[in-house]
Amino acid sequence: MDQIKILWVDDEIDLLKPHILFLEKKNYNVTTCNNGRDAVDIFEDGNFDIVFLDENMPGMSGLETLQEIKEKKSSTPVIMITKSEEELIMEEAIGSKIADYLIKPVNPNQILLSLKKNLDHSRLISEKTTLDYQKEFRKIAMELAMVNNYEDWIEMYKKLLFWEIELEDIQDQAMIQILESQKTEANSQFGKFIERNYEDWFLPKAERPVMSHTLFKELVVPELKKKEKILFVVVDNLRYDQWKAFESVVANYYKLEKETPYYAILPTATQYARNAIFSGLLPSEMEKQYPQYWKNDVEDGGKNLYEAEFLTEQLRKLGLDLKQDYFKITNLAGGKKLVENFKSLKSNDLVTVVYNFVDMLSHAKTEMDVVKELASDDKAYRSLTLSWFRNSPLLEIIQQAQKLGFKLIITTDHGTINVKNPSKVIGDKNTSLNLRYKTGRSLTYEDRDVYAVKDPKKIGLPSINMSSSYIFAKNDLFLAYVNNYNHYVSYYRNSYQHGGISLEEMIIPFLVFNPK
Repeated sequence: MDQIKILWVDDEIDLLKPHILFLEKKNYNVTTCNNGRDAVDIFEDGNFDIVFLDENMPGMSGLETLQEIKEKKSSTPVIMITKSEEELIMEEAIGSKIADYLIKPVNPNQILLSLKKNLDHSRLISEKTTLDYQKEFRKIAMELAMVNNYEDWIEMYKKLLFWEIELEDIQDQAMIQILESQKTEANSQFGKFIERNYEDWFLPKAERPVMSHTLFKELVVPELKKKEKILFVVVDNLRYDQWKAFESVVANYYKLEKETPYYAILPTATQYARNAIFSGLLPSEMEKQYPQYWKNDVEDGGKNLYEAEFLTEQLRKLGLDLKQDYFKITNLAGGKKLVENFKSLKSNDLVTVVYNFVDMLSHAKTEMDVVKELASDDKAYRSLTLSWFRNSPLLEIIQQAQKLGFKLIITTDHGTINVKNPSKVIGDKNTSLNLRYKTGRSLTYEDRDVYAVKDPKKIGLPSINMSSSYIFAKNDLFLAYVNNYNHYVSYYRNSYQHGGISLEEMIIPFLVFNPK
C-alpha cells in the first residue's frame, strides 16, 4: 500500500518536530511548510492525501490558504489547526468545508485519530458494519422463526431496513447478498403470515393494526383535535426505505414527534388504498355508499378522481368542522403553483397534498431504459428518490409550511417491490391488468405463489360479478399471462410493481413532525 502523503502548514513548524516524527514512525509521509503562499505552490505540485493547516499565520492566513487549496483540488480533506476558539473563525472554517477542526496544543494521538477518521473512515466503517451485521445475522434468523403478530413484523422489517441502509456503502458484496437472502426469507414468511391472518383482521372486534381505512380516524384526527394547523402529505407509492433516504432533509425544518408504521390494505394499489385513507371506508363500503365515486378495476375512467369528496365526507361524518383544502400534484407545474400560493392557506386548519412523483418513477422504470439504468436496484431507487426530493416543489411546500407554523404529517398509500420472478396466470378478457394482483372469474394460477380470496367481501373488497375472486402475488413474483409469456417476462422483470403482499408494499410509514 502506498504511503499516505501529508502536507503540514504552520508558521511554527519546527516546534511540531515530535509530532512529525511520530507520524513518520507510523509510515506517513509528511511534507512541511511554514507559510500559506509556498503551501499553495507545494500543494499544486504534489499529490497529497490530506492537509494540516494552521489558521493563524502571518501574511497569507489559514482561511485564505484554505480557499486557494480548495480551488485547486476541492476533494482533498483539510484539517484546520488553531489556537483560537472564536466561534466566528470556527463557523467560517466549517463553512469552507474543512474535514476537521483541532485546537492547539494538539497531541500526536489527536492527529492520528483525525487522520484515521478522514482517510480510513470508509474502510473502518465498512469493517465495523460488516462485523456488527455478522453478529446480528444469527439473531435475526432466530427472530424470523418466532415472528407471529403484526407488531413483530413491523419491528422485523424496520430491523432489516436498518441493516440494508447500513450495508449500502460497504465493499463486502457477500454481506449484501446474505442480507438480500434474509429479506427474501422474511418476505416468504410474511406472505404466509398474511395468508393466515389477514381475513381475521376484518372480523368484528378483531385485534388488528392501523390500516388504510382506519388511518385517518386513528392517527390524523387526534392531531387535528389539538387545534394545530396541519399539512397532511400523502406521497404516492413511497416505500419505507425511500422515506429513510430523505428523512435527514426534512429534519432540517421539522422535528420528528411520532413514527407509526401502518399496514396498507390489499390490494396495495392506489385506487384501493388511497381511496380508503380519504374515505375511511373499505372498498366494498365505498362501492355501496358512494357508487358515483367508486370504479372497479375493469371499468373505464380514473379510479382516484374523488379523493377530495371522500375526505370532505369523512370529516363531516367525524363531526370535524375545519377550514381545509385538498391538492393533487401530478407534475412540476402543479407543484410550483402550490408553492406560489401556499401563503394564502396560512389560516387553514388542514392542507392535504397528494404527491404523485414516486409512483410515476416506478412506472417510468418499467417503460424507459434510462430510468431502468438509474434505478437498477433498491439502493439506486433510494438515491433517485432523494435526488428528486431535494429538488422538488414538495420540499419547498414543506419549507413554506414550517415558516407558517404548520405541523407536518407525511405518509403514503402503499409501497412497491422490485419483481424478479414470473408466476403463470390465466384469466378471461375481463381480468384486471395489475401484475401483483388479479381479480376476475375463472382465474388459473400457481397456488403456492399467491394468496387467493374466493369471497372478496371477507376482506372488504367488491365483487365485479358473483363468481369474482382475487389473487395476490407473494414474495418478488409478478403474474404473467401464458400468451406471449417470454416477451411479458423480459419486459417486466426487475421493474417496481405494487398491489401484492410484501413487507415493502404493506408496511409503510406514518410520521408526525413539529416545525423547528
